[in-house]
Amino acid sequence: MPQATVHLLRHGEVHNPDGVLYGRLPEFHLSALGRQMAQTLAEHFRQRAAQGARIVYLAASPLVRAQETAVPTAEALHLEIHTDERIIEAENYFEGMKVSKAELRKPKHWPRMVNPLRPSWGEPYKEQAARVRAAVQDARLRAIELAGDDYGMEGPEAIMVSHQLPIWATRLSAEGRPLWHDPRKRECTLTSITSLVFDDDGTLLRVEYSEPAAALLPGAASTPGA
Repeated sequence: MPQATVHLLRHGEVHNPDGVLYGRLPEFHLSALGRQMAQTLAEHFRQRAAQGARIVYLAASPLVRAQETAVPTAEALHLEIHTDERIIEAENYFEGMKVSKAELRKPKHWPRMVNPLRPSWGEPYKEQAARVRAAVQDARLRAIELAGDDYGMEGPEAIMVSHQLPIWATRLSAEGRPLWHDPRKRECTLTSITSLVFDDDGTLLRVEYSEPAAALLPGAASTPGA
């Protein structure tokens, strides 16, 4: 089998005027800036395809912000959007709340904060990394199947539109680093690309990171989904 790359693409900025932790809540759509980010990423991938990249598979989380981010790329590359539940946002107890220091001081929340290493307020990091890495391997094999013998020098590529925390947990896991971390130090900005590059036997060769929409980040909302 040829070498293959799976790009984990974080969604664009979300319209969230109340600044809540939106998590898996429905109907959190992209903002106008988020749609611009999605168009920028589509143009990035279109240019790469024009230069010979064989991008043959596109999947997205079922959440609307991920689906909306995927649409311009699907149109630019003439790809169908496949929905993969395994790359959905992490579950989080604080979903729907405006998380602040004052909110976290409330005793009713304390039982949820006893173990930040797991973390006790949501889906365990290990479970997030495991489900996303399984989806990545399936996307890798699907890209190889779809490309056939026409995959160029770098091998076929797949794009999966997901969310910051699952992507970051997956990267930490892939690089053999501890999964517990400071959320403020995640290297996974809006519409950033975390690329997992595999050898012909499915062994991870390296992780690459890029921000094609970096020019749009200043002033963008920073409220995480989870």
